[in-house]
Amino acid sequence: MRLHELQQNFRAWLTSESAVDFGERAKPGLAVYLNNYRTQLLSCLSTSYPMVRSWIGDAAFEGAAATHIDRTPPHSWTLDAYGLDFPETLDDLYPHNGEVGELARLERELGLAFVGSDALPVDPSSLAEVDWDRAIIQLVPTFTLLPVTTNVGALWSALHNQETPPPAMRLPEPAHLAVWRDGFASKFRTMVAEEAAVLAQIRGGKSFGDICAALVERLGEEAGPAAAGAMLSRWLTDRLIENISATLS
Repeated sequence: MRLHELQQNFRAWLTSESAVDFGERAKPGLAVYLNNYRTQLLSCLSTSYPMVRSWIGDAAFEGAAATHIDRTPPHSWTLDAYGLDFPETLDDLYPHNGEVGELARLERELGLAFVGSDALPVDPSSLAEVDWDRAIIQLVPTFTLLPVTTNVGALWSALHNQETPPPAMRLPEPAHLAVWRDGFASKFRTMVAEEAAVLAQIRGGKSFGDICAALVERLGEEAGPAAAGAMLSRWLTDRLIENISATLS
């Protein structure tokens, strides 16, 4: 057997325990290797999804992790990427408990934000000369919007603070969680549908003037600008904005 063929057979056996015969003498060592392989992947999932483990319990988490390990061998050069699709495995295993997969997605996005690109938030004192009709807002690169249907934000916060979590429940209507990194801390907060829609438009390159015009059309001459101003103030406070271009000449 050539080295390349041996390597392929070994990988097939390791990831799927396929019927490859390496001989009786190899069995004890292979068993140790297989155990180490699965233990390392379980440790990776446990590190990436501690709140999910707290929520469903050790036994259930390890069972879900075993299913994921069987389904999904590592596919990247780094174990940091392993488990990015663990939420989809949880969706399959817990089809009637939507908070489980959503909790995993929140943990995934918080983890991705933590290792995302650095960015300095815009200095509010530099905005005096901005032409707000033409202004294009650039959000920090770690910002993302996560659609949710359950009270997963409250669950994560309680579990993170080692408090008794509330019962899982469906939200009256779907919502979004904004996730981003500020300095060395990943953060999130719940957003109402209107603010999430506006931020999606900003990510699409719409000017602040166009957004204000749409809010005026929907909310009225007074409420529209007030809503836009309140959102902008909150984004600056949250340090969500990296840059605002189009200044007066």
